[in-house]
Amino acid sequence: MRTRSGLDHSLSAGPWKHQTPMASSQVRLRILPSVRCLFDKPVQVKVEGLSPHAPVVLRSKVLDDRGVVFRAEAQYQADHGGHVDASRDPSLGGSYTGVEPMGLFWSMLPETPHNKLLKKSALTPMQVQISALSGETVLATEVNQREFMPEGMRRIPVREGRLRGVLFVPPGPGPFPGIVDLYTFGGGLSEPRASLLACKGFVVLALAYKGYEDLPKNPEYLDLEYFEEGVTYLRSQPQVAGSGVGVISISHSGGLALSMASFLDHIAATVCVNGCNANTVIPLRYRDLVLPPLQPVLENVSVLPDSGLLNGRHAMPDPLLHPSSLIPIQRATSHFLLAASEDDHNWESALYARQAAAILKSHGKDTCSLAVYSKSGHFLEAPHMPFCPSAVHAVVGRAVAFGGEARAHAQDQLHLWERVQRFFKRHLGDLSL
Repeated sequence: MRTRSGLDHSLSAGPWKHQTPMASSQVRLRILPSVRCLFDKPVQVKVEGLSPHAPVVLRSKVLDDRGVVFRAEAQYQADHGGHVDASRDPSLGGSYTGVEPMGLFWSMLPETPHNKLLKKSALTPMQVQISALSGETVLATEVNQREFMPEGMRRIPVREGRLRGVLFVPPGPGPFPGIVDLYTFGGGLSEPRASLLACKGFVVLALAYKGYEDLPKNPEYLDLEYFEEGVTYLRSQPQVAGSGVGVISISHSGGLALSMASFLDHIAATVCVNGCNANTVIPLRYRDLVLPPLQPVLENVSVLPDSGLLNGRHAMPDPLLHPSSLIPIQRATSHFLLAASEDDHNWESALYARQAAAILKSHGKDTCSLAVYSKSGHFLEAPHMPFCPSAVHAVVGRAVAFGGEARAHAQDQLHLWERVQRFFKRHLGDLSL
């Protein structure tokens, strides 16, 4: 039976009955190798001191920057020595089943439905509380401090002319390859991905373009020359090496990343995650050129019968039928990594990625790699980020479905994160070697 919280409480029989109570003073919950780690690192959750074969519930809880509580729980049975190891033992029910070492993290859902976990600043860690319970009695609790900045990393607010953002510089003398990170969600700048990429040896400029500080939340148009200034600023930093920089994007900013690669100089590597190959929603201007936006066709927005959520998968018209909005990526000298989710309910990401790849190929350019994931949803992010099945859409103003299956989505985030790092190191240069 699934409750409103998404937890399975059907395992009330079998090993979950008539067990000897355990003494909470003997129980210890451990997070290994340390309670402090970088956000993208896995941890091992272990419980010791339980009665042999006793049932225990593990719960996770975190508070995001909006004050929304996210939770998950899983039911385990101790071994003959009274131990539970989440990296070894299967969950028998709850937010997930089976052996999922990081299940307590990626399966967390909001107590208030239709919220995406929001972490804006990299300055503070995400504090995930893990508890072991017998019934409703808390036996042991520990907090995993999941950090975004290692010791020695510099976080520099950017207010250079009209530029707004945050620059992350890795520890050490450098030089390092440079990357522009475009990620705006919920009216502001999101820093986690940029800071975690900087941990891998890149100077990363998290560049805001709307709804941040004095930037308008709903601009009449986006000026590509603003992003050109961002590239110039990044390349001017003394710690940045190489003539070209990278760009990483997601969702709406995917079109911006493709446009930067198509019109601007010095873009050597472009990652577009679940973006569109046409300009969408807001007109894009570059000097005397204006790319008009594709707009959603409201008649093509459907309602999912089980949840009542809006499904915008087919709302956008086919970019190939609107050449004035199509981004001319055949002009680009950049290499591309186009990542797309087949089950994206926001729009047809996989179709757009394949169209972009086909355009490049038709112009004789072997510069594109595709990473298509069959069961993922819209927000493919850093590893272990909680899965977001639905949220209030910034454009629609209502709760929409974002698609995907939680377990597969978590696995695909891991795969894509490693692939992104390899892509940038290959095309920007791995200066650590």
